[in-house]
Amino acid sequence: MGKHNGSTHGGTEEKLASALGWFSIGLGLAEVAAPKQMAKLIGVHDGERTHTVLRTYGLREIAAGVGILSQRRPASWVWGRVAGDMLDLVSLASAFKSDSVKPARLATVSAAVLGVTALDLVCAQKISRHPGSARSSNFHIHVKKNVNINRSPEDVYRFWHNFENLPRFMKYLDSVEVLGDKKSHWKAIAPGGKTFEWDAEILDDRPNAAIVWRSLERSDLENSGSVRFERAPGGRGTFVRVELKYTPPGGALGAQIGKLFGADPGQAVEHDLRRLKQIMETGEVVESDASIHSGMHAARPGLA
Repeated sequence: MGKHNGSTHGGTEEKLASALGWFSIGLGLAEVAAPKQMAKLIGVHDGERTHTVLRTYGLREIAAGVGILSQRRPASWVWGRVAGDMLDLVSLASAFKSDSVKPARLATVSAAVLGVTALDLVCAQKISRHPGSARSSNFHIHVKKNVNINRSPEDVYRFWHNFENLPRFMKYLDSVEVLGDKKSHWKAIAPGGKTFEWDAEILDDRPNAAIVWRSLERSDLENSGSVRFERAPGGRGTFVRVELKYTPPGGALGAQIGKLFGADPGQAVEHDLRRLKQIMETGEVVESDASIHSGMHAARPGLA
């Protein structure tokens, strides 16, 4: 259970941060790969010392760009760009004292750096002002799955609502601890043994009908979802309809979380629901779930 953060003021700074990240990488690659050409473009002395300085600044730019693009909350990396901009401006100001520079080119470059500094500063301030708004991860999961269980909505709701039961059929979950006041603490283990945790809160709880949740701030796994319990016609049990949204963080942790769902996230959720069906109908999870495959209705029109 987790949080779907739909911040409305996050879009502009997210796009700006991404643009600055790619700009940083592009500039850094140019400084590292072609310092001689960059020196001529800037209008400063073309020498080995200048080449070394430009390569060093280039590596700094690449690191900042990668940091911005790989983090969901890249405020510190954007502020790092602001600090780098200040260093660049100091270097350019010092270059004006040299007799070997081309003042017109140097002035043009200095104006451009001032403009980029202003963008970096605006972006850093916006991201810091709204820490809950995160640059979107490159890895998103949105799954809708359904299963028909030959038990009443009251029985299935009661079992699910005892959140400590969820690890019995959700393969990746290690434990769920109910904290009270509609909040709970979740712990999961990714392939390789990496552990990640989050707190969640219930947004809507309708007995025997539906449970809606989201994760809280600073969760390792940002997520939200709902489960609905609908009585099947003719007394044929309960349709359980699940919708899940996951947005893991960037970087290594996000990659580990991504492995939980494999190439087909929907299939992982489908397997969880098959195990739920087995537990509710037989009291245990058996080795093969082929016999209950027909109970799944993910592809049936009107059920997905």
